[in-house]
Amino acid sequence: MAPGGCGRAAWDNDRMARGRSSGRGQAAVEAVTEQVDGGTARLVPDRDRPRGWTLLIDDAPQSHVDLDDPAHLSFEYQRRFGHVVDLAAPPGRPLRAVHLGGGALTLARYVAATRPRSTQQVVERDGALVRLVRRELPLDPRARIRVRTADAREGLAKVPDGWADLVVADVFSGARTPAHLTSTEFLDEVRRALAPGGIYTANLADGPPLTHLRGQIATAAARFAELALIADPAVLRGKRFGNAVLVASDAPLPVAELTRRAASDPHSGRVQHGRELTDFTGGAAPVTDLRAVASPAPPADAFR
Repeated sequence: MAPGGCGRAAWDNDRMARGRSSGRGQAAVEAVTEQVDGGTARLVPDRDRPRGWTLLIDDAPQSHVDLDDPAHLSFEYQRRFGHVVDLAAPPGRPLRAVHLGGGALTLARYVAATRPRSTQQVVERDGALVRLVRRELPLDPRARIRVRTADAREGLAKVPDGWADLVVADVFSGARTPAHLTSTEFLDEVRRALAPGGIYTANLADGPPLTHLRGQIATAAARFAELALIADPAVLRGKRFGNAVLVASDAPLPVAELTRRAASDPHSGRVQHGRELTDFTGGAAPVTDLRAVASPAPPADAFR
């Protein structure tokens, strides 16, 4: 996938997604396979949900969408994003959100369903994927979602200063986050686009020895006053490759409620914050554009 494309990687839930998406019970509905800019995209029907679909690119699970229930979030990292959305403002209050990386537009649909009248911008480089998703998984025409085909950082640069209540980064090139989306300079653009007290949240993927994840926490700490990290305990201990959701703001974060919600998820997550999160970085230095590298490739058996 081209740099800045969206191949969202969902290692925490790929086995569960595959088990549900065998097509059993949906004999009349067939998978849709199409070449997109980032590889071979497949939309696989969910046997448990009549209008549920899983998006895979080159057999890597990316997103799950239920057209009948866009508030349903199947993948664990997307549920954690949902918690951030739920706590970003009082219930029902519209948000102005920027999504870097589109996938099947899962989180944008969630925001539109749970916070009507929200205004959203989605930046997705893979134009062929955008066309496939729009055709096969159409958006609610009442949703105020604008999809722009562009590199994530270039698209972010066009967001007006202080416009966004929420910026979500879920960008993968193949199965790796592009280097130019991992730096302090990138976060300077995020901060410019955020309104005072706005929230930045990102899907980070790493495995032992967690060098990339520690560096990303140090980078965010150099630009934001408040941080939290939500992940499976095994990922935080460096026992396996997986997803971690970073939450950052200059305003206090709802850490207690994030902790409660993450712990009560079907796959329980842990929240690190404050001194514990500082210690987790192990003295890692912030990443700049000059020394930025893409996130590590997942192990060969990540999607088996």
